[in-house]
Amino acid sequence: MNQEERKTAIRRMRVLVAAACILMLLYGLRLIFLQLVNGDDFKSQATNTTDYKFTVTAARGDIVDSRGERIATSVTSYNVVLNKLLMGDEDLDGMLQKIVELLRANGESWNDTLLISQPDAAGNYTFTAEEGSTRDQKALAAMKDNLGLQQYATANDVMEKLVEDYDLASYPLSWQRTLGGIHYEMQLQAFSNVNNFIMAENVSEVTVATIKEHSLSLPGVEIVETSTRSYEQSTVLPHVLGRVGKITAEKWKVTDENGQTTYPLREKGYNMNDIIGISGLESAYEDELRGKDGVETITRNSDGVIVDTALTTVPEPGHTVQLTIDSRFQKAVDKALAENIDMINRVYNTGSMKAAAGAAVVLDVKDGSVLAASNYPSFDQNLYATQYSEYSADESLPLFNRALQGLYTPGSTFKPAVAVAALDSGLINQYSTVFCNGVYTFYKGYSPRCTRHGHSGNIDVVTAIKWSCNVFFYDVGRRLTSDVYDAYAYKLGLGQRTGVEVSEAVGHLTSKNDSNYMESLDVQAAIGQGNTVVTPIQLATYAATLANNGTRYRTHFVKAILDSNTGEVIRETQPEVMDIIEGTGSTFELVRQGMRQVPSTITNSKISSYPIAIACKTGTPQRSETYAPGKHYLNAMMVAYLPADDPQIAIGITIEYGGSGARTGDLVVDIANAYFAMQDGTLNEDGTIGKQETAADSTPADQTAPAQTETGTDTAADTATDPAAGTTDAAQETAPAGQDALDN
Repeated sequence: MNQEERKTAIRRMRVLVAAACILMLLYGLRLIFLQLVNGDDFKSQATNTTDYKFTVTAARGDIVDSRGERIATSVTSYNVVLNKLLMGDEDLDGMLQKIVELLRANGESWNDTLLISQPDAAGNYTFTAEEGSTRDQKALAAMKDNLGLQQYATANDVMEKLVEDYDLASYPLSWQRTLGGIHYEMQLQAFSNVNNFIMAENVSEVTVATIKEHSLSLPGVEIVETSTRSYEQSTVLPHVLGRVGKITAEKWKVTDENGQTTYPLREKGYNMNDIIGISGLESAYEDELRGKDGVETITRNSDGVIVDTALTTVPEPGHTVQLTIDSRFQKAVDKALAENIDMINRVYNTGSMKAAAGAAVVLDVKDGSVLAASNYPSFDQNLYATQYSEYSADESLPLFNRALQGLYTPGSTFKPAVAVAALDSGLINQYSTVFCNGVYTFYKGYSPRCTRHGHSGNIDVVTAIKWSCNVFFYDVGRRLTSDVYDAYAYKLGLGQRTGVEVSEAVGHLTSKNDSNYMESLDVQAAIGQGNTVVTPIQLATYAATLANNGTRYRTHFVKAILDSNTGEVIRETQPEVMDIIEGTGSTFELVRQGMRQVPSTITNSKISSYPIAIACKTGTPQRSETYAPGKHYLNAMMVAYLPADDPQIAIGITIEYGGSGARTGDLVVDIANAYFAMQDGTLNEDGTIGKQETAADSTPADQTAPAQTETGTDTAADTATDPAAGTTDAAQETAPAGQDALDN
């Protein structure tokens, strides 16, 4: 190679090196730009993901009796759930058809609250809402509102709207109805990427297996383990326990009078599909029972691929609510109440009108705790959903909580309250008397009567309570006036809230503010008639206050709140004094003395010979209905406490159309027997008493039913407020017209 060629090669090499250096410099500058200038942006793009959080429902806490025996609990169940995030681009309606076919094949149903029938042969639809059902009519109106339709819209109009909204025109009419119903349910449940849709609930294990077998062809369709409310003792205290249910649209979205919309439950951490307590103790203790929900987090990258699923917050079960009742004793009182009503119908109410309903409440005198609250007839919690139509249509109203919400004229059970008022105010003392000749003649043109059963002449307060002398209480009530004896009745627990944790009726005491008030109403109200109405739980509270010499405790159902995992007591209900009547001298001693003597006046009943002293007062108030001119049907009322010398329990009883308070004497004894059996360990799980002998003859009440000619202190006393009723219209209330029956 000559010199010229060498120089040329060197120049070319230098150019190549320079070019290489320039390229390397440019590459380095590009790297600097990518890493230092835009590094964070590119890193974010490379790792971009989105987290979606889904609620994992916590198990609801149990409700147990005083011994810890479960009444309401949560059991594992399985739901078919659609996760929109996991479905991807799958055809929704095609997938819904597959799921419906699988559910149908296994005899399952799916969530569909659309109140529209399948099409008839002509392709027309009808509404399935029951005309007499308020619940159905509200749901129907809400459905039309949700779809933006007028209230006059027909079922065909609704389906036309659904078909249009969800593009279902290409499907057969039957599938249009099925898919339209599911889509409407999705709308109600706010189905979205962040809110799953519960398509079917509480499905069988066979269905669970079937869905899992088809999982590859059903992306986004999941089997979710959840808990369902179950009642292990489904007939124990159903009216008080209440119900759980899904959050309704009305509760989820609240619009006030100013048009302001709020979501109070969402603000408390609830989701649209959550189960919530809607009545009774389930509602009152919702915050304790609901627990704390967990969170499942699903992570998806920018390409739509699910990269992670994790339980990021573990759910915590709700607390256990422990009641004051013993389920064995509750069953025993339920049974005794039913048997007492049956005895009254077999022995006394032989006509067309029957004693078909009643209530009995038993309290612990020492602290106001409820030991039993029985309603007859009643219902089964586990059958409520499937038999709601039958229950609600039953004329005997099995769903009505008579024990807490039934309002009844108290009759002569009110007389001890008047006696307390008269003694404590100083109007009378133990030596004061009122002359009784069977007719009260203070008013001109109005002469209410008294049966004078077992008494006549000058009557003192103890004798007046014992024999239920109307004339004595007419006169004392007139002189006191309703202003005074009402004030004492309120303090004793009548005509006001008892303090229980669930809804209760307040009742009413006759007063001068009543629209029909006249002076003579004071004497009627003094024997528990007039406008006065009270509840059975108020009667029991009243009886307990008398037993406590004027100290009234708050009546309550809940004993304690327990940790569901350890059983440790978190909070315990303490006795709470609501009111006190101090009493002057022998006020309560005299009243209790009179009540203790009442059982001896009730012949042909186990209560008169019970070996443990019982203090009680019967009542036989008139009902508004008559079976003949001037002949009123009567209720049977009773207040009692025992043992009379050292009271432990107090009882309030109502039997509709029972005819005489004395007829509940055997019921008091049956309750007492069950209570003492519970104390000594001989009360069985089903409420029956074991082989051990109880305090009294254990022969069932229906085998020792009193004869037709009963004797009771107030059998006719309460009926004599109307002078047209004659001397002793003894209220054999089912006697045919024109035929009297005398109860003395």
